[in-house]
Amino acid sequence: MSLSVNDIKALVSACHKTPYEVLGLNADQNTCYLRITCYFPHLNDIDAVEIMAIAPNKKSAQLNSNAQIKSLGKLVKIHHSGLYSLKLRRKKLFTYKLKLTYANASWLIDDPYQFSATLGELDIYLLQQGNHQKPYEKLGAHQQNKTLNGQKIQGVSFAVWAPNASHVSLLGDFNHWDERSHAMQNITLGDVASGYWNIFIPQASVGQQYKYAIKDKNGNMLPFKADPYGNQAQYRPDTASIISAKDNYLWQDQDWLAKREKHNSRNAAISIYEVHLGSWRRDKNNEFLNYRQIADQLIPYTLSMGFTHIQLMPVSEFPFDGSWGYQPVGLFAPTARFGNEADFQYFVDTCHQANLGLLIDWVPGHFPSDNHGLATFDGTHLFEHEDPRQGYHPDWNTLIYNYERVEVANFLRANALHWLDKYHVDGIRVDAVASMLYLDYSRKENEWIPNIHGGRENLAAVDFLKRFNEELYQQYPGTFSVAEESTSWPGVSRATHDGGLGFGYKWNMGWMNDSLQYMQRESVHRCHHHNELSFSLVYAFDENFILPLSHDEVVHGKGSILQKMPGNAWQQFANIRAYYSFMWAHPGKKLLFMGCEFAQGKEWDHDHELDWHQLDIHWHSGVQRLIKALNKVYCNTPALYEKDCQSEGFRWLDHQNSEQSIYSFIRFGNDAQENAVVVVCNFTSQTHHNVKLGVPKSGEYVELLNSDAEIYGGSNTLNLGVLPSVELAWQGQQYYIDITVPPLATAMFILKDARLPLENKQ
Repeated sequence: MSLSVNDIKALVSACHKTPYEVLGLNADQNTCYLRITCYFPHLNDIDAVEIMAIAPNKKSAQLNSNAQIKSLGKLVKIHHSGLYSLKLRRKKLFTYKLKLTYANASWLIDDPYQFSATLGELDIYLLQQGNHQKPYEKLGAHQQNKTLNGQKIQGVSFAVWAPNASHVSLLGDFNHWDERSHAMQNITLGDVASGYWNIFIPQASVGQQYKYAIKDKNGNMLPFKADPYGNQAQYRPDTASIISAKDNYLWQDQDWLAKREKHNSRNAAISIYEVHLGSWRRDKNNEFLNYRQIADQLIPYTLSMGFTHIQLMPVSEFPFDGSWGYQPVGLFAPTARFGNEADFQYFVDTCHQANLGLLIDWVPGHFPSDNHGLATFDGTHLFEHEDPRQGYHPDWNTLIYNYERVEVANFLRANALHWLDKYHVDGIRVDAVASMLYLDYSRKENEWIPNIHGGRENLAAVDFLKRFNEELYQQYPGTFSVAEESTSWPGVSRATHDGGLGFGYKWNMGWMNDSLQYMQRESVHRCHHHNELSFSLVYAFDENFILPLSHDEVVHGKGSILQKMPGNAWQQFANIRAYYSFMWAHPGKKLLFMGCEFAQGKEWDHDHELDWHQLDIHWHSGVQRLIKALNKVYCNTPALYEKDCQSEGFRWLDHQNSEQSIYSFIRFGNDAQENAVVVVCNFTSQTHHNVKLGVPKSGEYVELLNSDAEIYGGSNTLNLGVLPSVELAWQGQQYYIDITVPPLATAMFILKDARLPLENKQ
């Protein structure tokens, strides 16, 4: 194809619609010749550009050997900005290199425009259908080898989805950030442009930074965009994507993967430590630790505390520290705040080798409007809804994904599963599910659009969540999903074939709200609100629940968990010990935010590490010892976890003793009465002696745990020794034991032969 004035003008203006038809080596239109054209606007002061033919079938040829390459002539500079061209008296295309000369030095390069597209027709078809299982292996930047005339050419393939763009080019460290240098190809299927843009850059290498320069359909240049599928990003406040190395991490977690289904099942003990990586610990200069440094400190600590899993707040790249990761921009990139991909893989691997499961928070409900991100990505509302009544989040000033668009839904599902695939994480906790399910979420009348049936349900989001869960459980057995869903939407953790959303678990937000509301009341007033603590058992088995005391409860002026407790210092700590023990005895898996395990005194501050110095105070260290004990009891007592999600695993003894603010109940495991745990909770500061407590089986009982033990900071009102059962019906049981109910405390009892008690004096 000959080079017209319009071609030249379009190339130097970065708006040529078909750059691959004029750049590189192409047949010269209406002639028997070939034409080579190349553009080096970032090198427009070079002395000469030559085209060098490579001798065929020389697989071992040294590319700098004059014996193997031959100059076919110098290209003519046809535009002052660095556009070169030459007509060749040849008819057939051939393999070549370009020789650049500057100041008596020369070097050989491979022309990006002699390489075919790296994105295949099948990939594009699956992407357009929204059915590509691993689009992150095709889109984005990937190291790749291309073969030309027997020679392996190393480079990087770049591919991006921008269907409404008139022009897309690549800019980065490899072309001096000049958007004219590397115009991308809009791959066609037949004669139809697919909207997927592709280029292979031989000169690009690992560690270099890049962005996409995209022009909208009218030719207007948009703010340069980071790669939606980028595996690595710059450290904030910089926003470029970074070419990452091929994934060659040598995993050592095979034993964990083989048995993790047992650790993650609904009849397993699951106690989760929720962590914000940026503020768990910092260095002496208050700077972030690396993923590897965090692993070497956090994992031993979590093990010592007896937790079974760690849950990380979002690790996807995000621009603003104060969003804690809940407004991500680089969904496929572990945040550079703590290191690179391999560093994060090391963190996960080390967790697994220590027999710790790992969950991550995932945010598919919304994204920020930062210019370098997904907002109006190709000049249109590509990832988000165009109508603000569907596409704008008033609560967070963010944009909402368009789940109706199959490519967007595929992008999100693949993102979640890529954390399971590439990083071996064990579970995905989905943030703000309620905001996805309801079209009128946090909106006033006339500020939302009903669905096709006139209802408020977001049908596309429902379908998206169902398919996400189906793919997760089908493709990654042994992993699980968790919904943060705060409404009464039915069947959140029910299988999709039974009409549910398909999540493995749901956060029990009702339990959290009611129980904290109850605990904040002065003990003298609790008798008037007795049902606040017992009401959760009305619906405790409607879903597979996790009981969360998360970061959300200790931010935005809410104070710490300790600060919520009424009374003087002794009473505050007694309340928190009784409350935590009630939580561990209550049906449902457990989740506790970092710092809460030692009753940090102040509200969480994401800019500083936890107040570890408070462990020098016996009341704080006592709470920490209690959490260790609770996790030990929980993980070693099947009655406390095997039937967390089954109603037959729980039975009230007395939930109507409002006068004394005492609750008592039994937890059962698979062996029913044999290893049952009997629990009594007293939420007043009064001690009660000679109290009859119903038990399901005759025998000698012992105190399994007492939150009032001196070692935890309590008054040491214990039930020492053996407590023989009396054969007399009481509280619906055939037997009872005579106990002392400690003040502001929870105590657990079990048959002596079933489990040895903890040493309360250790």
